[in-house]
Amino acid sequence: MSDKLISAIPTDLHIGGQWVPSSDGSRISVVDPATEQVIADVASGSAADATSAVDAAFAASAEWAATAPRERGEILRKAYELITERRLDIAKIISREEGKTLAEGLGEVAYAAEFFRWYAEEAPRTMGHFGRSPVGANNILVDHCPVGVSLLITPWNFPMAMGTRKIAPALAAGCTVILKPASATPLTALALAVVLEEAGVPAGVVNVLPSSRSGEVSNQILGDSRVAKVSFTGSTEVGRVLLAKASERIVNCSMELGGNAPFIVLDDADIDAAVEGAMIAKMRNAGESCIGANRFYAHSSIADEFSEKFAAAMADLKVGPGLEEGVDVGPLVNASTRDKVAQLVDDAVARGARVHTGGKRPPGPGFFYEPTVLTDIDPQADILHTEIFGPVAPIVKFDELSDVIIRANDTIFGLAAYVFSGNVGRALAVAQQIDAGIIGVNRGFVSDPAAPFGGMKQSGLGREGSQDGMHEFLEKRYIAVDW
Repeated sequence: MSDKLISAIPTDLHIGGQWVPSSDGSRISVVDPATEQVIADVASGSAADATSAVDAAFAASAEWAATAPRERGEILRKAYELITERRLDIAKIISREEGKTLAEGLGEVAYAAEFFRWYAEEAPRTMGHFGRSPVGANNILVDHCPVGVSLLITPWNFPMAMGTRKIAPALAAGCTVILKPASATPLTALALAVVLEEAGVPAGVVNVLPSSRSGEVSNQILGDSRVAKVSFTGSTEVGRVLLAKASERIVNCSMELGGNAPFIVLDDADIDAAVEGAMIAKMRNAGESCIGANRFYAHSSIADEFSEKFAAAMADLKVGPGLEEGVDVGPLVNASTRDKVAQLVDDAVARGARVHTGGKRPPGPGFFYEPTVLTDIDPQADILHTEIFGPVAPIVKFDELSDVIIRANDTIFGLAAYVFSGNVGRALAVAQQIDAGIIGVNRGFVSDPAAPFGGMKQSGLGREGSQDGMHEFLEKRYIAVDW
């Protein structure tokens, strides 16, 4: 059934409301990570196609900005309804091209749809400000206007949710967009374009430009004087490159970048609750999540019990193709991601780490890696200093609270963190000392469209979700007037 779904998805570029081939005929092969087989090929945009997408977005920008906020909101609401109706089909598409299980795909689709519902409600609420100048010379009138044509660059790990988390606030604010999805997962973005077209999004307001030539396409768009904004989710390394390019024209930037989330289990924590939270925080999408728990710190008095129970829970997980019944953990997205995970584990083991469960690649095709728990980690092991992006949990013991806070903050990243304690006040006191933009207290799941999502330090700039997400696509304008 999923093959029929995939064959029904348009595979050309979506520019100006039309499905068009790439200007030079280039295509991208989409690979099922569970089988390593090609399941589709889609158009790969060129620099010329990028300019065409800017042409379309710019041509539509004035009319879309002038569209009544309530009308924009109704379109977003319709998109929410369509995605919800088609959630099973979309989840299957996600599973085939990204690898996550059907249950996780359904979870992503529900989360993705919520951004359209949230911003359908926020679109009419872009309120300004009015007041009298304190010196009495004039009135202060403040309103908001759309920032303009926006380039949205999304990653492969949540191809639907990362698209809607950017598109929804941009459209609510009155901006037109060019979506550049990850080349590994373009089918979900193209399916989303179909939904938006049916929801009533006018031609040119949302343009979808898959491309295997990311640098070429991004540089072409960011170099165009008509483009005012870039919103990027991906690695810190690529974020630095985009920021450098954006600096040439002082383009407005939002960046959600890499992470190295600590998961801290205090001595008074409910161990079973901590294990349950750890399974959620670590194993969402087989560990391929920017806010996934990366480093586990357990107090020495409870570390052995936590490690044993965590390893037992990980060992019970079934690994296999995402659409196969009973599977808990799907494949990683590609060979390089799997090989990086394997290298990090091998390095840790070579330095003396103990493997409690997992620790190897299962036989057969597919980019699979076993759910793995490690202890006795060398402090210098790469696995503690690198975003793992896989189903591996390194556990480190600590004795002093002040020491674990220092270790938690000893990273260039500051996206997410987790704290478990039997005393919420104590957990909050720890949370307030951690340099992270998102912190879960006694919770492994933290994402919410109504909450601000983003990081500190080299984990990014700006926030997505909540009211903040729409303000990333708005310019504040002050008018001095007297009457």
